Amino acid sequence: MIIDVHNHPDWHHHNVEKFIENMDMYNIDITWILSWECPPSEYSPSYNKNISPLNQGKCIPFDNCLRYKEKYPDRFVLGYAPDPREPDAIDKMDAAITIHGARVYGELKLRMMYDNRDAIRMYKFCGEKKVPVLVHIDYEFDTGRAYPRPNYWYGGGIEAFERAIAECENTVFIGHAPGFWAHISGDDQYKTVAYPKGKVVEGGKLIQMLNDYPNLYCDISAGSGCNALKRDPEFALWFLNEYQDRIMYGRDYFDNQHQEFLESLNLSQEVKDKIYFKNALKLVPLDNVKG
Repeated sequence: MIIDVHNHPDWHHHNVEKFIENMDMYNIDITWILSWECPPSEYSPSYNKNISPLNQGKCIPFDNCLRYKEKYPDRFVLGYAPDPREPDAIDKMDAAITIHGARVYGELKLRMMYDNRDAIRMYKFCGEKKVPVLVHIDYEFDTGRAYPRPNYWYGGGIEAFERAIAECENTVFIGHAPGFWAHISGDDQYKTVAYPKGKVVEGGKLIQMLNDYPNLYCDISAGSGCNALKRDPEFALWFLNEYQDRIMYGRDYFDNQHQEFLESLNLSQEVKDKIYFKNALKLVPLDNVKG
């Protein structure tokens, strides 16, 4: 069995039928289908080429996730992340859980510090509801432009994320994206590039956080997760074995690079099963699936 814990509806020119065809092509049984509700001023217009023209200004709204789930209820787990800065955000999340069966708070990808007090309230609510929180972190780099924004940072860095994890010990957090995965290494490349290269250096902040916080999990999706592993395959083998109970397969796109890399390593079937589906089922159990 394979569960993709990170993908989006009407994303990168895939409507629901092409999405299902793609899942079948790569033997993916279930996908966590996530929203990305973000104010227009907080995401790059370049994303508009990858989403439906109906969504421009909303990015990836929850109703699209719901449409996929309603059409193929056995193939999708419903995710939703209302902006926690909105005064009715917790009410919206509660309604999504109780009315529509949302099981994941994600994807949170906003230009705010992730230990924002309103966000902390949302995380604690999700912890009470046994709903994991999936976040995207990006650092600020000098792009040489001024408009529409000089850069697109999200989350405020790994320290803000760590403070949130520490304060919300009853909430499960799932880290993702360049600003998360760059910290697999103890070097300073995270300050200057989104996709660091070269051997992993001892002392990575991510390793320290995994050791300190049992409520932190890792989503290996997108180029960032795959790059973090591919940059040092020997370290990746150690990392995947060491944290096998808290690493989850995801894509965020429609390629197969993550499976190809995982299959190239000398991982036991037990470890691969945890990464491919058992850890996801631990966080979001499915009635018709045995872990």
